[in-house]
Amino acid sequence: MNRVRKQVACSDFIQRNILTENVAVAILDTGIGFHPDFGDRILSFVDFVDGRQGSYDDSGHGTHVAGCVGGNGYASGGMYRGIAPACRLCVGKVLDQNGEGSIDNMRRGLLWVMENRLKYRIRVLNISLGIGTGGDRDRMRELTELLDEIWDQGVVVVCAAGNNGPQEGTISPLGSGCKVITVGCHEGGFFGNRKDLCENYSGRGSYDMLCRKPDVVAPGTDIVSCNVHWQKSGSGIYRNAYTRKSGTSMATPIVSGAAALYLQKFPYMNNEQIKRHMIYSARDMGDHWSKQGWGMLNVKEMCRMVDK
Repeated sequence: MNRVRKQVACSDFIQRNILTENVAVAILDTGIGFHPDFGDRILSFVDFVDGRQGSYDDSGHGTHVAGCVGGNGYASGGMYRGIAPACRLCVGKVLDQNGEGSIDNMRRGLLWVMENRLKYRIRVLNISLGIGTGGDRDRMRELTELLDEIWDQGVVVVCAAGNNGPQEGTISPLGSGCKVITVGCHEGGFFGNRKDLCENYSGRGSYDMLCRKPDVVAPGTDIVSCNVHWQKSGSGIYRNAYTRKSGTSMATPIVSGAAALYLQKFPYMNNEQIKRHMIYSARDMGDHWSKQGWGMLNVKEMCRMVDK
């Protein structure tokens, strides 16, 4: 996350100078485990898979995603902190230990966000997953309509483009809606010509879509974030506190974190303004729209848009 913050122009100064910490990000994923980087900022946890009490993550995916959004880097001296390290977290477990889930669980999770957005002051919803098949089109449409409804209630909804590229028209169904912010991967040349980059399999848009997707891109290869299987030694040293993961699942919370940080700095802004400022300030990477959208997330320029 240290290099990612530099790539998306999220400086220490921007992270420190915030007006309010009372911004919550909802994350629907595999759950969240206890980690020193979260402290007491987990406001709520609901298990829609097994109905267990108490936060947990039997996969590690959700914990990693949460760290990208709002880990404060405590176990690393700040090096691996997320984009919005002072935000609060509301987590719904909708995927099992294998990262698999049902449309029913996802629907219940989305309804929970709608019902609790005012209670926990949820301003951002992160969806780093894809659910459904061609045979579930009607029910998938129900999910995308719920995402639009959550957006209409004022929540910034951020969805992954998915990992089924590079063919045209491979955007994840949950990220296909015109209102939500859909995030693809792009490394900006950081890894040179390496073949296994996330950007090479990030979901691509197509011209026959009602709206052009993805909206923006962010780094998604070898992202270092919170590891659910960390240990603390007797000398107080945290071991295996972080791990690397790749995919649009990692790029998406970077954008969600940027939205949360923006709201901490400018809490009077609405989600339409945030999306507009985010896409208009993005850095053009010189790639086709179906791959990069408006371009690479640029937090510094995004914040400057407030004065324009």
